[in-house]
Amino acid sequence: MDKFRIRGGRPLEGAITIGGAKNAALPLMAAGLLTADRLVLANVPLLDDIRTMGSLLAQHGVAVEKASNDGRTLSIGGPITNTEAPYDIVRKMRASFLVLGPLLARIGEARVSLPGGCAIGARPVDLHLKGLEQMGAEITLDAGYVNAKAPNQGLHGATIVLPFPSVGATENLLMAAALADGQTTLANAAREPEIANLAECLVAMGARITGIGSDTLTIEGVKKLHGATVAIIPDRIETGSYACAAAITGGSIRLNNGCITHLGAVVRTLAEAGVDITQDKGGVTVSRRNGLHGIDFITEPYPGFPTDMQAQLMALLCVAEGASMITENIFEDRFMHVPELNRMGARINVHGASAIVRGTPHLSGAPVMASDLRASFGLIVAGLAASGETIVNRVYHLDRGYEAAEEKLAACGANIERVAA
Repeated sequence: MDKFRIRGGRPLEGAITIGGAKNAALPLMAAGLLTADRLVLANVPLLDDIRTMGSLLAQHGVAVEKASNDGRTLSIGGPITNTEAPYDIVRKMRASFLVLGPLLARIGEARVSLPGGCAIGARPVDLHLKGLEQMGAEITLDAGYVNAKAPNQGLHGATIVLPFPSVGATENLLMAAALADGQTTLANAAREPEIANLAECLVAMGARITGIGSDTLTIEGVKKLHGATVAIIPDRIETGSYACAAAITGGSIRLNNGCITHLGAVVRTLAEAGVDITQDKGGVTVSRRNGLHGIDFITEPYPGFPTDMQAQLMALLCVAEGASMITENIFEDRFMHVPELNRMGARINVHGASAIVRGTPHLSGAPVMASDLRASFGLIVAGLAASGETIVNRVYHLDRGYEAAEEKLAACGANIERVAA
């Protein structure tokens, strides 16, 4: 099992190219199940999760082929020969559950394992299932699988009000509604840029969707979708993660393809902590004005501060002057990186859903263990500022969502290397 060895204390200087958004690419790949024609996706990141989704689509009989020499363009399409998404694949990645809506809409049935992914708390799929039931699906649970069938006439339109703006539920229901009979309204829908990317992809495939970018999506179902060519948006979480890495080291880096408008509250929150982020035509530049200082923030649905950036910013605040309070409103088990940061000399106390971070001038390198994807990068951020050597174990989590992180950081002056098990 690979690990990272980091020797901190070097300011990051240089440029990093931001790749396509993993959280946009995965639902767009699932959308390939909605048509037998070819869906061509550009700016695909080279990540373990992308390969897992490709394996899952192949399990359904759909061809996933490289359409460029570098593998960053994929062509997806073909007949569906199998409607079961097995546990062995779905357990690796929660986004695998996104095949449910497309399979049900196009074929009329699906058997999908309940999902896995990072162990950051309960993330029930009840909103997905209740929405599909409102559209006429018949759903039963059996031996860890969701068995879903559409009536003979297929899914029909419905007015669905989500009690919480769930990203996954919005994506699954949006794809199902594209082929449903009649009009579907999704109220209190998630508003993340990745949702808009999916909706625009579906429109390019022939879907009829209005309200894109808002919390109310209206979908007029069509009988058939066709192929299209769509570009995946830049990864806003990767952008924010490298911004934290630059800030904690006191460096200045340019993030090519980074987009401030996709970052939502991240830009404002980093600015409050003393970090400058400026946008130009080709990307963003990140630097630190003077010292860092403590702030308070709460994770919320977009455009609020994303839970996927909480660990990285917590690491940054460990060396800020004064105290910070972080409240996690999305996932109840997303403070598992706190004991690891404390091993490095951080001063963090958790009280229920909130963590109090009392800044300290210095962190010290230590062996630490990543608990999930975003915590992995949070520990890297801390290691870049720490004196001595930091060993980050279980970096397979990181490989699910960050492409060549050690190479990008090393190119900007970081002393980081991957050590094979």
